[in-house]
Amino acid sequence: MTSNPNNPSDDDETPKDPLAEMLQNLMGGQGMGNIDPAELAKAAGLPNDPQLLQQMFAQVQAMMSSTSEGPVNWQLAHENARRVAASGSDPSVNAQQARDIDEALRLAELWLDPVTDLSATGLIGRAWSRAEWVEATLGTWKRLTEPVANSIANALSNALTQQMPEEMKSMMGGASSMLQNMGGAIFGMQLGQAIGALSAEVVSSTDIGVPLADLEMALLPANVAKFGEGLSLPENDVRLFLAVREAAHARLFVQVPWLRGHLLGAIEAYARGIHIDMSRIEDLARDLDPGNPEGIQEALSQGVFTPERTPVQTAALEKLETALALVEGWVDELTAEATEKVLPSATALRETVRRRRATGGPAEHAFSSLVGLELRPRRLREAATLWATLKAERGIAGRDAIWHHPDLLPTGEDLDDPKGFSERRRLAEASDTEVDDALQKLLSGGYDEPADAVSEDAVSEDAEPEDEDSQDDTGPDSGSADPKSPST
Repeated sequence: MTSNPNNPSDDDETPKDPLAEMLQNLMGGQGMGNIDPAELAKAAGLPNDPQLLQQMFAQVQAMMSSTSEGPVNWQLAHENARRVAASGSDPSVNAQQARDIDEALRLAELWLDPVTDLSATGLIGRAWSRAEWVEATLGTWKRLTEPVANSIANALSNALTQQMPEEMKSMMGGASSMLQNMGGAIFGMQLGQAIGALSAEVVSSTDIGVPLADLEMALLPANVAKFGEGLSLPENDVRLFLAVREAAHARLFVQVPWLRGHLLGAIEAYARGIHIDMSRIEDLARDLDPGNPEGIQEALSQGVFTPERTPVQTAALEKLETALALVEGWVDELTAEATEKVLPSATALRETVRRRRATGGPAEHAFSSLVGLELRPRRLREAATLWATLKAERGIAGRDAIWHHPDLLPTGEDLDDPKGFSERRRLAEASDTEVDDALQKLLSGGYDEPADAVSEDAVSEDAEPEDEDSQDDTGPDSGSADPKSPST
């Protein structure tokens, strides 16, 4: 294949799209070897600056040289997440840290046994570095963000095409797919940046209220130590309190197997309804400087979604926030019960965690801006009050029985009025019984008989005893052979 954009065919005289051929040369690693920078700059409307062009090519090669199975380049997301996680101090977990975490999680399981009806998980406690957290959770991040990530990648590629000068549009041809890959690569890099930054803030595998790693129970020693900085509390107390929270999360998600899918499904339903603000995407594409990837990332981190929500999306968000609050409220209440008599600092640590979950850290805010989703239990305190009320009314077993089926879960109305939950549930159960009775009657054919038939049957049933009395008086066993004979 020739690399000269002015030559539209190769040795076999097969027509070639000049821009596609040029980009393929670049992406294939041939760099600028056979490309005239001055001609390329003129075609693209760029200044004839070889250093700028070289920098641009390096950035484009980094984004597009790797293949992607879908609109989003998850390989770049993975690589960028690992790079960001390792950019700070992320030492490997040593033997002592692994021992401390294992012992803390084992003790946490023992403390939880008396305060919940859900049995222990039997999971082995893990101690993760930040890079290990990225590896363990990236699959779930992909599932959570893919619906909106695909929308962003397609919107970016469309906007880039629309903003391209007319003289370059005529050269596009087969290069359109490459621009789509660029959109997916840009978003993949930004998502990896957000996930890598989150790895420096989370203290466990379930710290954001969602089981990012299935059937795992883990703490991050470096982040646990960072969490305790400035609290003036014993390091062991902090580790034990966070271990109880992690063990409570793990116990809930393992012993209530439908819950993980319920939460992730609610997140996916919400993400699918997110609308892309095309005007902001177009502005981003118009101001795009290929030589300044930091500027691209900064623009993306400001958010590209419209604030308006559809009714379906609003319902999905309410369902998600209520579910997150119920999970976090249950964990909050159990952790307080399990630690109040054994950790003097439990009350202070509980309030610290509550405030942290309510506000979130910088990386969590960056992630929410990028994908338009906050994994925030806004009503954590109300949910904790609800679980405490249910324990007082029903006991530990009755409270935890609520997790037996998703239809039993409290609603947003129940968080507003925890004390009225039991009465509303009793009325709902009574209503369900009436429906079941009516359904049983329908299935047995009770609703199929005409009203006249029912009336005739009732009359016949009422007349039947009279017929039997008549038979007793006049039948063959009555002592009179002839009904016209006089009585004796």
